[in-house]
Amino acid sequence: MSPPVAPPGWSRWLVPPAALSVHLSIGQAYAWSVFKPPLESALGLSGTQSALPFQLAIVMLGLSAAFGGTLVERNGPRWAMTVALVCFSSGFLISALGAAAEQYWLIVLGYGFVGGIGLGIGYISPVSTLIKWFPDRPGMATGIAIMGFGGGALIASPWSAQMLESFGADHSGIALAFLVHGTAYAVFMTLGVLLVRVPRTARSAAAAGPAAVTGVQVSARSAVRTPQFWCLWVVLCMNVTAGIGILEKAAPMITDFFAGTSTPVSVTAAAGFVALLSAANMAGRIGWSSTSDLIGRKNIYRLYLGAGALMYALIALFGDSSKPLFILCALVILSFYGGGFATIPAYLKDLFGTHQVGAIHGRLLTAWSTAGVLGPLIVNWIADRQEEAGRHGSDLYSLSLFIMIGLLAVGFVANELVRPVHARHHVPAPKEAVDVAARQQPESA
Repeated sequence: MSPPVAPPGWSRWLVPPAALSVHLSIGQAYAWSVFKPPLESALGLSGTQSALPFQLAIVMLGLSAAFGGTLVERNGPRWAMTVALVCFSSGFLISALGAAAEQYWLIVLGYGFVGGIGLGIGYISPVSTLIKWFPDRPGMATGIAIMGFGGGALIASPWSAQMLESFGADHSGIALAFLVHGTAYAVFMTLGVLLVRVPRTARSAAAAGPAAVTGVQVSARSAVRTPQFWCLWVVLCMNVTAGIGILEKAAPMITDFFAGTSTPVSVTAAAGFVALLSAANMAGRIGWSSTSDLIGRKNIYRLYLGAGALMYALIALFGDSSKPLFILCALVILSFYGGGFATIPAYLKDLFGTHQVGAIHGRLLTAWSTAGVLGPLIVNWIADRQEEAGRHGSDLYSLSLFIMIGLLAVGFVANELVRPVHARHHVPAPKEAVDVAARQQPESA
């Protein structure tokens, strides 16, 4: 499947909606928790078992993005979106079969393994194309698309809950809900497949080879050998670990913080807090990434990591004495969490060029897989140990919060160590390409 080239006059503003159709669909992953209680009741699962499909999906997201990134660059966005569509929708259909037959391993296989591959390929599918369409505002462009992944749960959560209420929360109702999900997402993602285009100049450059692309260009193979790549890997991992630590434990955390006060938090209010965090996550993806186009990537990550550490310190020291302070700090942290995801492709473009930025981005997303395990593990394990020791309330989380501050400090240092990539890693430009570029320069230049 060759990349579809935009005809003359094609508006670049049609490409972000194509990317959004994919990211809003695969963003359903953040709404998996809606299915946890019904699955536990219908199939007799523990909380750990019901989380397995989501955990495997996140692991497969990182792995498929890392290993499939080069194929995405080679075959183009339409191929990648088609693969994402087939895998993500098939994952739901396999899960529907598993729920109907009461075979939980099929749900793990479908949603976790097959659907997880769709998550990874779909997540990186529009990145390099958007950067090529918007070289003047790469942070804004990638932020628009990746915002969809953060906001997908805002659509999927109430939709899934309504289906389970209508179809029933037994195994047959869950199977029907999975079936509707798989079918509906296939239709919605098809819109992106049909709409996406690559710019004519980018297609010409791809045909001519990497040397035809101007500026610093680094291949994916060379990028992973640079200290800059690993510094950004640490930056992303630390930022995501800090954000997901609150996101995964949000409802019980705010309940525990104010359980012994005169203003306890109800279950309904805790659910509303989770919805606010999702909105902050989504808003941060477009807001902060667009800001990075104005102030630079290194400066915006200084904000994410430095101010994020300050927010954690305020929660640890004063969070249980002021509910507005707790909520405000948590919202800021989650906006940085989302912003970090959306800004990293533009940071990679600045350092490594557009030649194989999608493949490089895919390899970097292994940091997400690591953080997806590390963040919840830190918060949950320490909270369990503190509870066993007889502590309660905010004391369950104090140590975790200070650990997060330390991790953000590590990320801050890694960001400061980022420097321009050494010329030995650049893709060499043949003399012919240089001569052509020189002849195309205006005489006044």
